[in-house]
Amino acid sequence: MIRCVIIEDQPPAQRILQKYIADMGNLDLQGVFSDGIQAMDFLESNAIDLIFLDIHLPKLSGIDFMKVMENRPDIILTTAFPDYALESYEYHVVDYLLKPFSFERFVKAVSKVSSKNKEVLNAESPETEAGRKEIFIKSGYEHIKILIEDILYIRSDADYTEIITPLKKHLSSEPLRYWLENLPGRHFVRSHKSFIVNSSKIEKVTGNLILLPGDIKVPIGRAYKEEFMKRILN
Repeated sequence: MIRCVIIEDQPPAQRILQKYIADMGNLDLQGVFSDGIQAMDFLESNAIDLIFLDIHLPKLSGIDFMKVMENRPDIILTTAFPDYALESYEYHVVDYLLKPFSFERFVKAVSKVSSKNKEVLNAESPETEAGRKEIFIKSGYEHIKILIEDILYIRSDADYTEIITPLKKHLSSEPLRYWLENLPGRHFVRSHKSFIVNSSKIEKVTGNLILLPGDIKVPIGRAYKEEFMKRILN
């Protein structure tokens, strides 16, 4: 199931989205919010896969919401204004739904999220993991090779991510979601809104902390703990 929320201040538009979501078999609606500030509070402590986001919102516009939110989920924009289409794709939105949109158009947008999820699942297959041993990180004008098995954890920090190995910290401009989609899913698990951990390196889990080699401690977020424990225990 794709866990989603609606951020939309107009009740009629909220109702249409709620109906479309209910008619889909793979969407699990977690909340409906009239402005981005309310939604941010919810997203701080709840793991969400997809946001249906209006652009013209009170307090904080949809564009500004995308600018300030770290580690944002996939976003499908829903708006009556076509003017923002080009700008919105700078934020890697999944799709841009121009109101009023049909159920068929809605399904097409959601299918793009489903396709991305399938790609991630395919990346988790043994054949893929066996074939890929290294990644290249762009740093300035250089591309630095890192062995995947050497990565301890990855941390998001504002506009970049830190890839931590036993000997060095590497900086990347790619967001955390990029690494979730491009590293072998069998071993790399999200433990917190800002952390991905290499589960093969975990020495111990105690409370809400993960202990890695070198006495490194990584937090487990409340919203991610249940899924994290399932992944590492299976």
